[in-house]
Amino acid sequence: MEKQVYITEEERAKCQKVTDAFAELYEMEKIVVLDAGRYGFVELKYYKPPHGFEEDATFTDGRALFDALWQAWFDTTLYLTAKKMQLDNIIYEEVFNCLSKEKQSSIIAKKADFARKAGITL
Repeated sequence: MEKQVYITEEERAKCQKVTDAFAELYEMEKIVVLDAGRYGFVELKYYKPPHGFEEDATFTDGRALFDALWQAWFDTTLYLTAKKMQLDNIIYEEVFNCLSKEKQSSIIAKKADFARKAGITL
């Protein structure tokens, strides 16, 4: 019986670069991305003992993985910022709009930095 392969070697290399580019995210939040061999890359989010991770997603496309990790980084950054500001109702768009233009630009520029590290064209 032949084993089905769900990710090409080219996409595996792209996904690995994306995974490496977002290394700081894994320190910020309970998120990990693992190479699942022929199945692609698996993103595991929000570890809660004793049951494990609350969310998971499988990726076989580097750009889709990049977009998912960027969104996770962006949301986590705004969440942590809201906590520092002691905001009770955390709506990411409102938190972002409360930031100075300089801080907003810094956050948005981070996407280009991640893309450069991952070899992704925006």
